[in-house]
Amino acid sequence: MARGDGLLNHDLSPYEKGPQDECGVFGVWAPGEDVAKLTYYGLYALQHRGQESAGIATSDGERINVYKDMGLVSQVFDENTLNAMSGHLAVGHCRYSTTGVNKWANAQPTLGPTASGTVALAHNGNLTNSAALAAMVTARHGENPAGEIAQGNTTDTALVTSLLFDPENESLEDTALKLLPQISGAFCFVFMNESTLYAARDPQGVRPLVLGRLERGWVVASEQPALATVGASFIREIEPGEFIAIDENGIRSTRFAEAKPAGCVFEYVYLARPDASINGRSVYESRVEMGRQLARENEADADIVIPVPESGTPAAIGYAEESGIPFAHGFVKNAYVGRTFIQPSQTLRNLGIKLKLNALEPIIRGKRVVVVDDSIVRGNTQRAVVRMLREAGAAEVHVKISSPPVKWPCFYGIDFATRAELIANGAAVDEIATSIGADSLAYISEDGMIAATQQPREKLCTACFTGVYPIPLPDSENLGKDLLERGPAAPGCEPGPDAELAAHLTEADVRPASA
Repeated sequence: MARGDGLLNHDLSPYEKGPQDECGVFGVWAPGEDVAKLTYYGLYALQHRGQESAGIATSDGERINVYKDMGLVSQVFDENTLNAMSGHLAVGHCRYSTTGVNKWANAQPTLGPTASGTVALAHNGNLTNSAALAAMVTARHGENPAGEIAQGNTTDTALVTSLLFDPENESLEDTALKLLPQISGAFCFVFMNESTLYAARDPQGVRPLVLGRLERGWVVASEQPALATVGASFIREIEPGEFIAIDENGIRSTRFAEAKPAGCVFEYVYLARPDASINGRSVYESRVEMGRQLARENEADADIVIPVPESGTPAAIGYAEESGIPFAHGFVKNAYVGRTFIQPSQTLRNLGIKLKLNALEPIIRGKRVVVVDDSIVRGNTQRAVVRMLREAGAAEVHVKISSPPVKWPCFYGIDFATRAELIANGAAVDEIATSIGADSLAYISEDGMIAATQQPREKLCTACFTGVYPIPLPDSENLGKDLLERGPAAPGCEPGPDAELAAHLTEADVRPASA
């Protein structure tokens, strides 16, 4: 059972969650190294990508051991657990649910049989043909498939794990290469059998996946900072449509599909760690440049520029640099408010976002403030932030957003709202400004955001801003987070602007400021 850390619960409000960060995956093949602890620290570096559950699988060449539970990496694992997980290769996962609800049975890595042993698989992304894959599982294994599906796992990951068992093909590698071209959607798979580490990335390369080198082995991870955390040097990104295998003979690379790059632009805006680099471009520099471009496109007559920490900080720095308006820290963030199983009282709930964030009144009072954030989804978090600035004595509040209006749901791994719930889908910019209580509101242009990434437009997925989906979607009845629990479901998931702040909203924060 996951252990609380004595802090306040992260989910203080049912009204809004941030654009959740799909999942983090990590794999290591390193004889002679403590692979369980390497994986623990790798997942720790990827914790921002998923905070609902965590798990590690290790192998000593003969047997795979898996330990997983609900909670943060630091809550799930302790010294004794990690010391008991011996071996020379490991796969790890930290999860935010995209397909399949948040429950223990859906924690990863998923475990399943193969024709010649066992497989443990971790997945970052979201598949768009889960219904078709479920039909393939039934056709291959009947109505009662073995493995985690039989134990109540309702994720798209469990479908893939089940399909890696092919009675007619003893080679896991051959089975994977046959299966991968039949999978649609966003996926970074890191998996292993008793002796070999495998990784695969979808042909569009929607989510990042990198390869690193240890002195005595190899590492694959969702982001470069996880490599640095475990002392691995960055070698390269795993290519879209590429499958790799790592064992005592080294690395084997096979292309299972033609690359059609469409990397998620929201990784640059919000999802990835600022110290990450994607396709050769620093995420931090991209965000700073988004702030600069935001200032070029949307001038403001103000006294200070402040960020909504932490996701708005790089863009706020860029905005201040370009505009010449002084940068200031207008909020103090409580870094120790995290996810636990301790429920706050109603009195604490009524404090709302102040449990996480407090305005610096001496900095704010009497000032015309530009406040920079990365995105607006429903608008509830921004409404709470503007209210706090008003209460701290701000003379004016001008909200600047370093991404365009979010108007479409994501089906490739970001947990956004349904389209009807997205505030920008049903309101003009000035109406949104009124709703959140700001004196003005401005977004960066789509062209400005893309230019800041230094990536060709045709190699980016901008679906949440444009509604143009690079990977075809099935009918709406075959989409939805609970597709495999209750059958057909409406597309889209639970929304919100900033995951760390939105969980602390009160009921008053969901009401428009003009109400």
